[in-house]
Amino acid sequence: MTDPATTPRADSSRIGGVLGFAYGVVAYLMFVVVFLYAVAFVADAWFVPKTINRGGWGNGKLTIVAVVVDVGVLLLFAVQHSVMARSGFKDWLTKYLPRSVERSTYVLAANLCLAAILAFWFPITPALWDVTSQPWRGILVAISLGGWGLVFVSTFLINHFDLFGLRQVFDRLRNHSPAPYPFMTPAFYRIVRHPIYLGFTIAFWVTPTMTVGHLLFAVATLGYTLVAIQLEERDLIRTFGQQYRDYRSRVPMLVPGIH
Repeated sequence: MTDPATTPRADSSRIGGVLGFAYGVVAYLMFVVVFLYAVAFVADAWFVPKTINRGGWGNGKLTIVAVVVDVGVLLLFAVQHSVMARSGFKDWLTKYLPRSVERSTYVLAANLCLAAILAFWFPITPALWDVTSQPWRGILVAISLGGWGLVFVSTFLINHFDLFGLRQVFDRLRNHSPAPYPFMTPAFYRIVRHPIYLGFTIAFWVTPTMTVGHLLFAVATLGYTLVAIQLEERDLIRTFGQQYRDYRSRVPMLVPGIH
């Protein structure tokens, strides 16, 4: 008798698992590079060639072109995140791609949209405030970096590798069925329902130098955050039902102590 593990179908499945895993790893590594550059971009770090306040396109002045382009690339990112995260889009996408790489595809698309912001951003440099004296400037920088740290830690509190698609492709490589994702509220998730979004908000708003361009970025991303939370919680209620409704009634959305 033929060993099922050696049939062409099994070989094809094994090759598909390897290719899916490689795809997921590439998408994740690309995320790491783009995300780290984004931290330096928002922080206006001196060691990268372009940041939110310098380099790239334009002359730093407030112009219609600068606003339109900056809003356009932010909108591209927001639409991609919102549309691809919805269950209807996932069902459509998995008609053409294996379900195991659906999340990696989302991550890859997010990488490209974030890279578009970093590449095409027009700095608009008139300053609304500029804190130059120490230790206040250093304190503001530290708080902003703490926001990024909150984002990073919060991803691991739930499931970092699931969030970025690696668990799914690894399960497929091992020919394991994905385990159900449990509802969890560890650590920061007992204080606010969306610590990742809170971390981004801190990182974007707490800055020693707030230019017009940085303010545009901060306002747009906060607006997107408030919309995205509503869409995300609708999906979470659909998945976890009364369990999530009870959690939502107990724990503030974004600001500790404020429902």
